[in-house]
Amino acid sequence: MNNSNRPFVFYPRRYDFNELTNDISLLVEKFPFLRVNTIGYSVLNKPIYEIEIGNGPRKIHWNGSFHANEWITTCVIMKMVVWLCNTLAMEDLPFHQELLSLLNQNTLSVVPMVNPDGVNLVLNEVVDYKEFMDFVNLINNGNDGFTGWKANIRGVDLNNQFPANWEIEKERKKQKTYAPRDYPGDAPLTEPEAIAMSNLAIEKQFDLLLALHTQGKEFYWGYGQLEPAFSEVYANYFASVSPYKAVKTIDSHAGYKDWYIQEFRKPGFTLELGKGINPLPLSMFETIFSETFPILLGSLFNLENYPNQTLK
Repeated sequence: MNNSNRPFVFYPRRYDFNELTNDISLLVEKFPFLRVNTIGYSVLNKPIYEIEIGNGPRKIHWNGSFHANEWITTCVIMKMVVWLCNTLAMEDLPFHQELLSLLNQNTLSVVPMVNPDGVNLVLNEVVDYKEFMDFVNLINNGNDGFTGWKANIRGVDLNNQFPANWEIEKERKKQKTYAPRDYPGDAPLTEPEAIAMSNLAIEKQFDLLLALHTQGKEFYWGYGQLEPAFSEVYANYFASVSPYKAVKTIDSHAGYKDWYIQEFRKPGFTLELGKGINPLPLSMFETIFSETFPILLGSLFNLENYPNQTLK
């Protein structure tokens, strides 16, 4: 077998922005049907990449690493992208024809790393701009290292940046200024990473959205009774094919999924992968991936056509 016919192998590892960029370059070279777009730039001018697969009218979106110390979500997404690419490209692999059919019905949009500056800080404990290193050291609460850092490099929690009752979240957050986590900013959509994700959803008008976070081994699927009725069909299906508990709502606002449901009235899900203390260790990766795989794949099924059926 020559190299062009060999499957691409994804190796889970400490997956910073450079690792992501290298893998995307290799994947585009091997699988020319991939489309890669830059949807915006981080505070430190890192491109925020979107990978597109498929050409169907139904539009599905996945994202990872909104939170810096939840970077293992990027590994999960990229291993899934690799599985999709290998399966589409190699006719002798199981599920090849079925996946071809699904991706003639769907266009999949993937933003594997929403917060590249924060991920780099957590993994490398340094960024290339002295003024930002001085700043993050100042607000890091005296911690040695950045394993507790969730925010972007400016100390704003990107998943508290969206105009879905942002004012409620702002008022009740204990963090009242820039911090490693939980500060929603001075206003909604102040941060370039959040703006890029908002613009992407407005432009693409997704039919279903999955936002990957850690940890808790559950997923949230409602927001303010604004979700469509068939969101529950997906929730029941995802719970049936994974060990993840379906939770309709929690007392939280201003997240990407919250805003998406509010604005588009389409099914949106926040997945809390794995269970433990963030950042979850790579030793948990294969278990997390195997638990999440059926949900990611299941998002490509148009269950709106089967509201009264349980699909296995």
